[in-house]
Amino acid sequence: MIAIELLETASSGVAQTLHALASTPLAAPEPAPKGIDTEGVVGFFASKIAPILLAVLGVIFIGRASRGEISKVLTSSAIAIVGLAFIAGAATLFFVGDYLIDLIFE
Repeated sequence: MIAIELLETASSGVAQTLHALASTPLAAPEPAPKGIDTEGVVGFFASKIAPILLAVLGVIFIGRASRGEISKVLTSSAIAIVGLAFIAGAATLFFVGDYLIDLIFE
């Protein structure tokens, strides 16, 4: 008796689910991605990763300076500044290259 009621309940539930699936319209497929969002990636690194790395460098420099290792702090600071200059130069070359490509292929 219980088995018959469970079977009837299950079959009505399956029938309702199949009816709901049959009545829902099919969604259009999503368009394929066209490429990588490089501006988003660069923006993420510039806004989230770079400040954290600079803060870590600052803590290391302050720790060394408090121990009296001023020459190591100055050397490391100069290396960090040169590294930041190289990064800024690479970003500048990216924009200059984009400008030159636009200029040539217009």
